[in-house]
Amino acid sequence: MLQEAKEVCPTTARRLANAGALLVDVREPREVKALAFDVPDLVNIPLLALETRWSELPQDRDIVLVCEGGGRSLKATYFLQFHGFTRVSNLSGGVLKWMQKGFPVIGQRLEAAACATGCCDTECAPSSAGAGTGCC
Repeated sequence: MLQEAKEVCPTTARRLANAGALLVDVREPREVKALAFDVPDLVNIPLLALETRWSELPQDRDIVLVCEGGGRSLKATYFLQFHGFTRVSNLSGGVLKWMQKGFPVIGQRLEAAACATGCCDTECAPSSAGAGTGCC
């Protein structure tokens, strides 16, 4: 039986990335091209390609799996755990939560993207999001 996946917040993910962790973005290349995490070491392996490319990843290094909202990367985290990876974690909330925190990205910021997911009733206001609200 697999252990429960370790989930990290954007602050911890950023600290890990700055300390040498590899961020693995499991979004499609077009998504990454439009908006990417601005971190020292990032690789894009789409979730659908992970089954054939997982062996490209180092098992002796911390890995943080990321996507838009955290769902695809959570699946990828469990997939890697199944294949023996122990130093993996999932970025809870994905790039949307990363941007809410004001952390750096390359490309167009998607402040309105959270509203498009249906989490907001009116305008999206990432800067006013409180802890525990889950979104806007």
